[in-house]
Order: sequence, then structure tokens, then C-alpha cells
Amino acid sequence: MAATAIDTRCCIVGGGPAGMMLGFLLARAGIDVVVLEKHADFLRDFRGDTIHPSTLELMHELGLLTDFLKLPHQQVRAIKVRVGDLEVTAADLSHLPTRCQFIAFMPQWDFLDFLAAKARAYPNFHLEMAAEAVELIEEAGAVVGVRAQTPNGGLEVRAPLTVGCDGRHSTVRARARLTVEELGAPMDVLWFRLGRQQSDPDDTALRFAPGHVFISINRGDYWQCAFVIPKGGIDEVHRAGLPRFRDEVASLVPFFRGRVTEIADWEAVKLLTVRVDRLTRWYRKGLLCIGDAAHAMSPVGGVGINLAVQDAVAAANILFEPLRSGRIDEASLERVQRRRLFPAALTQRGQVLIQNNIIAGVLGGSAVKPPLPLKLLHWVPLLRRIPARLIGIGVRPEHIATPAIAVSR
Repeated sequence: MAATAIDTRCCIVGGGPAGMMLGFLLARAGIDVVVLEKHADFLRDFRGDTIHPSTLELMHELGLLTDFLKLPHQQVRAIKVRVGDLEVTAADLSHLPTRCQFIAFMPQWDFLDFLAAKARAYPNFHLEMAAEAVELIEEAGAVVGVRAQTPNGGLEVRAPLTVGCDGRHSTVRARARLTVEELGAPMDVLWFRLGRQQSDPDDTALRFAPGHVFISINRGDYWQCAFVIPKGGIDEVHRAGLPRFRDEVASLVPFFRGRVTEIADWEAVKLLTVRVDRLTRWYRKGLLCIGDAAHAMSPVGGVGINLAVQDAVAAANILFEPLRSGRIDEASLERVQRRRLFPAALTQRGQVLIQNNIIAGVLGGSAVKPPLPLKLLHWVPLLRRIPARLIGIGVRPEHIATPAIAVSR
């Protein structure tokens, strides 16, 4: 059977935060856009779900913030770190020059469903679920579209511009033969959840102990937990056994001791393989990569979603006029990389510094002592505004510059 064919202005591969935001902004500006999402829905557990003040500010600029904050979420106004017996407020978000001075913890599927619903108000927005991109269409050295597989057969989408937003394991960047620079990561992360009780503290916290780094995120009626392990160490964790794993969790957070049996089996523990890498060139003729497809981020700081969204906003701001006129050249695509490379590279440099100089040593069993910067944050509260700005707003925040076409209600 012949593949179904679609012609559009822009084909976006990947319905994550970067892809959905870019699709929404382009459709809002009157550009015909097709988004391909390989899954049938957005319901995947333990995806990045920290919506930082920079992203909330963008929702305000779009006139969506009030509706967005009606979705279930938890608000975190300070980030606390425990090293041994010392607990430090490492970042105080209450002084940020933004509409929302907090991080919103929200399941990523709610965020994506919200964007999809708003985008569908525009007739030129097309979301194809369960459509997995498998091959780029190339002609005369240029990318002119994508071939995808769907439950109903093949799908061929042709467009002057294809944008890879398909994450750290990007099919698009692999098929485009773009060069990846590996920056390395000494860790992987095990995600799981435990029930929350009324007597528990409210704070989301990061804990360092000899051989362990542990994060507990208050999600209202449960704790979302991250147990950091050495890179490639999952087999050793499994060999040690589930009882040992439960005991280690309970030793790190004593009030979890009576409920670690909620981790019934290894199926309840999801592995995030941490990668930190970056494309040396994010584009070629007819193709652009953004978000994790261009620069896979470490979970340090939880900034991945927000950098991806900022990439999408910058790409929309720069490309909507060339897309409208039909003149997409490599100079326009290079402008997107030039705009977003500095914040991505600087953020990754900070993440790698923390990974290699703090986390790797702790996981290796080194004695845990509060580093001098953390002590300074404890002694001088005013300094807490610096990491708050870096985490909450980022190195180069973006703002909405695309127009909005009228839609019939």
C-alpha cells in the first residue's frame, strides 16, 4: 500500500516540550505545521517535569498562565541541599524578576496535553500520534521531509524545514549524520515513587551521603525519588538485591523506613541513562535540531525542559518569517544555533563541573563535606539569589516575538 503523503511548511519530529512548543508557536503565527509523536499518548512516568519560572513567564506572555496553573502541580520556592548534618537553602526563588517566583512540578504529560489542546485551536496545526519517524527524505543534498510508520501504514511528510525534537536518542540527528560531541556523565539515575504522609516534611530536598546522592520531590500525595548510581552500575544494584536497595533508601531518608516495601519489585524502579552531549552543528540544508536532540542535558538542576522550551521560542522567533515566505536557508538555521549554543554550552559546563567534582566523588565513597560555595550560601543568604537566577531563568531567557493569528471560537 502506498504511504499517505502530507505537504506542510514545517515537519517537527518529536512531541516533547521543544516540539510541542515550537508547533504551537508556528501554528499561532499562521504557519502550517505537522508534529510527529511516536507514542500514542504522552503518558510516560518520570520524565522531566520541572516547569521553571522562565517557562511560566512565557506562558504569561502567551496569555495562558492562569489556565496553566489550574492544572495539578506543586510549587517549590526554595531548593534545599543536605550534606551530612548541614541543610542549606541553595537557591531562593522568591526574589526573581518574574511573574511566578517558584518552580512548578507538573507531570510532563499534563504540560504536553495542555500545549496540544491550545495548538489544536489553530486549523494549521496537525498532530500525528503513534507516528514514528524512521527515515529522512533527501533530495539533491537537502532534507525535504520525513518517512514515518503508523498503525495504519507508512506516512510521508514533505516540508521545506524538518526540525528534530526527538530527544537524547534522536533518530533525526542519527539519520542526518550530524556529529555529536560527548561530554560524559559519571552517573545514571533510578526513579521511583513512595507514598507521602501528613507528618512528612514539605520540602523537596537533595541529600549527599558517603556513596549516595538522593533526591526526594514532594508531589503532594507521593514522593518522586531519584537514587543516583555510578554510570553503568545498574547490574551491580540488581545483584545486591531489592532488600539492600530498600535499606539504603531508608538509611538516606529515615521517615521512609516504614514504606520502602512499596518498592515491590524492580519494575517499580525506572532507569534514566544520563547523557551529556552536544551537536557540533545543529543543522544542515532543510533540517534543524533543538532541545535534547541538539544538546542532551544532565538532570543536574532540572533545567532540561526549560532549555528545550527556550530553544523552541528562539527557533520560532527566528524562523517564522522565512517559513512564511518559503525561503528557509542555512543562514537562518545557523542563527538559531548561534542564539542558543552559548546558554546550552555554559549550562552543560556547569553540570559537568558539578558531576565530576562533587557527584563522582560522593558516589565513589569520598567523605562528604560541604563545599565552600555551599557554606557561603549558608552564611550569606543574599548569595542564594545567584543560583536561583541561573536555575529559574537561565543564562539567556527567551521571549515571545511571533505574532498570533486570529482563530474562530
